[in-house]
Amino acid sequence: MSGAGDGAPRTTAARLAGIVGALGLVLAAAGAAALFVGSAAVTPASVLAVLTGQETAEAVARVVVLDLRLPRIAVAALAGGALAVAGVGFQALTRNPLAEPSVLGVSSGAAFGVVTGQLFGLGLTVLQAFGLTALAFAGAFIAGGAVYLIASTAAGLPVHTLLLAGVIVGIFFSSAITVLISLVDTNRLGGVIHWLLGNVAPIPAGPLLVFAGLTAAGVALVASQARRLNLLALGEEAALQLGVDAEALKRRIFAGAALLTAAVVAFAGPIGFVGLIVPHALRMLLGPDNRVLVPAAALGGGVFLLAADTLARSVVAPAEVSVGVITAFCGAPVFIALLRSRAAMVGRAEPCLTARRAKHGDSPSGARLQP
Repeated sequence: MSGAGDGAPRTTAARLAGIVGALGLVLAAAGAAALFVGSAAVTPASVLAVLTGQETAEAVARVVVLDLRLPRIAVAALAGGALAVAGVGFQALTRNPLAEPSVLGVSSGAAFGVVTGQLFGLGLTVLQAFGLTALAFAGAFIAGGAVYLIASTAAGLPVHTLLLAGVIVGIFFSSAITVLISLVDTNRLGGVIHWLLGNVAPIPAGPLLVFAGLTAAGVALVASQARRLNLLALGEEAALQLGVDAEALKRRIFAGAALLTAAVVAFAGPIGFVGLIVPHALRMLLGPDNRVLVPAAALGGGVFLLAADTLARSVVAPAEVSVGVITAFCGAPVFIALLRSRAAMVGRAEPCLTARRAKHGDSPSGARLQP
């Protein structure tokens, strides 16, 4: 017999199933629509003939649909989902709504690792893809750790300190990448720069499976900690009293988010702001429960990046805009709006804090005022 306490978990599970089902349908629809868009002259009838396996399908249409568009759709869906889940993880970890891989300099660190691997000749064969991802993970881990150490204060992770640390670390790794690029053969320079702008390009089946496996592992790691992240939102002391080891939780979330960022950077380049836009949009629609947000972000991020990539390859067709440019155009206004919102919130809270300190005889630094 079910107890009275089973109601809430069942409600959450039913709500999660509904949200995942709805977003899954939207993702499938976005992927299907992307099949029919592109600069190659393939008619919708030819696309349908290829998808249904008709023998009358043209050879050119088979190449365009099976070798180019389908793999590209898969890369965009995986990269968008990975970056959105990384954003959820970083924001919950730092309890800061502006935290995301590109803002924290983590993407720049991962890009430094990938460029280093490319200098040594690593490409996208299956084994080399693991090597590139390992180097990207190392770079992401070092960059994220540096930002965390620089920004940490006794009061937590203040917004401006976190942003400043992210900018500093990002500039450092961008400068290091510039040094490495100067060593790249001029024949490969254009490709490296195009990749650095964020480029959702089709990749072979083997590396695509590696990408999918790494993304699944990272999403599973972050999702497995979602309930603990909800408790961490109450504060570290409260979470500890509820049985959550905050330090172990931070390590797991950081590892998962860094792995997701590294995988995206290795296979699609540094693409910014997906981890900022998608979690905030979903949080406004679905609320702050990380048990719902993580799977929703995995699907919603895919929808967003699929739409951005479809726009990138159609807005100036037959030429193509890097998808990172599209996400930056979308993300910059969102970032500014969030920053101004946070500043206004702090401004409203400051008079209350000052009045409280005066009432209790505390100085702004926290020291008790002497009569």
